[in-house]
Amino acid sequence: MPVKLPSGTQILVAVLVCAAFATPPSKAQQQQAAMDSGTRSELSDMLRCAYEEVNKHYYDPKLQGIDWDARYKQYQGRIANAPNLGEGYRIVAAFLSGLKDSHTYFYPPDRARYDSGYRYALVGNDAFITHVRPKTDADADAKLHIGDKILGMNGFKVDRADYHDVEYYFNILSPQMSMKFDLQSPSGERRQVVVAATAMPTKRVVDLPKRQDYYDWMRWEQNWNGGTRSQIIVQGDVAIWELQQFLPVGGQLEIDEIEKAIGIARKHKALILDLRGNGGGDEEMLRLMVGSLFDREIKIGDRVGRTEKDSKPLKALRHGQPFDGKLIILVDSESASCSELLARIVQLEHRGTVIGDNSMGAVMPARYYPESMGAETKIFFGVQVTSANLVMSDGKSLEKIGVTPDELLLPTAADLAAGRDPVLAHAVELVGGNLDAEAAGKLFPYEWSPLIIVLKIVGVPSAAHY
Repeated sequence: MPVKLPSGTQILVAVLVCAAFATPPSKAQQQQAAMDSGTRSELSDMLRCAYEEVNKHYYDPKLQGIDWDARYKQYQGRIANAPNLGEGYRIVAAFLSGLKDSHTYFYPPDRARYDSGYRYALVGNDAFITHVRPKTDADADAKLHIGDKILGMNGFKVDRADYHDVEYYFNILSPQMSMKFDLQSPSGERRQVVVAATAMPTKRVVDLPKRQDYYDWMRWEQNWNGGTRSQIIVQGDVAIWELQQFLPVGGQLEIDEIEKAIGIARKHKALILDLRGNGGGDEEMLRLMVGSLFDREIKIGDRVGRTEKDSKPLKALRHGQPFDGKLIILVDSESASCSELLARIVQLEHRGTVIGDNSMGAVMPARYYPESMGAETKIFFGVQVTSANLVMSDGKSLEKIGVTPDELLLPTAADLAAGRDPVLAHAVELVGGNLDAEAAGKLFPYEWSPLIIVLKIVGVPSAAHY
């Protein structure tokens, strides 16, 4: 499944790496060819880049009290003893995981392109299958069903405590060509299945003089970045706006499109802003969105950066006439960063009602630092580094806490299986509309991207994002 920024590299990754050093190599590891000196040198350079980017850019100059130089030396030694490339990547990731920071992590060079054939998400404390791509192994013989509760993935428990570590590990750090699921159906039956991904192997090394390599890589990134959408639907006197990402202003969702959506909302008495599954994005769009929902000056919070120059208040941008009717915000466990900040400011300013699940609790601004090795032959990787903390107007940060909805309302496994959306239906009812859960579930149908579009992040813009 696509990994949404941010996904932490925290306890699980560190445990997995430590376990690799605490136990003898498996037969599979022993059978892998030993890394040559060139590959080991590349891994050492990746570790050095991670060390330097954090040293230069991390928002806390004290680095959470960690002796960063000593930690770097320790992990250099681990790289020297890494049995294979995969373990080397895990060592670099575990090095950064010591900060226990949701926005600081390692993107290794691409090794495989694949689509799992399914999507899953947290609902409350548990993970559930939410979508199954037709005509894939996940769909074959009805292996996976929407509404299945995930009890384990390749032996790892999947709940709110470790969900994003599992997601990062299996989807970015160590892509899996097959996954063993322990499942529980909505009716309570348990079963185990193994699901194979649709794999499209690619080159870890991109040879720039070969046009097909370079342009293939570029199309991959462009297709990924173009996969989000914004839709607004009117139901009676209620406008429902599904916003999947806070895209850079000037990009897909430009100022005039925000104004268009707000203009539609102004013609109706209520706006339901659906931020479920919205992992955040661009700071400028957040400022514009907040400015479009308030008729007065609003301070979102204070950015606390590495230096006094990096620290400043984050204020809403007023642009055009705002929507001043009834407002409901929908959030879930995948609502992160900008989504959380917007929902929380609506609560703090008593502007509207927030309904749904507890949000992710990952709100720190970060910058992605792309790295590469080689001249004509390039290896691309990167490090994302937290650039600031964001303290809300109540003096608190949402980091690792998230937004607690005014009304906690979750779909059941049976709702997921039947395609019902009781959360949206309830929101419409609260503002005087009429929409049953079954009809609500059909308003914004899930759209599968073509398999040629790769569902793994290569890079993100280096501008500040949340």
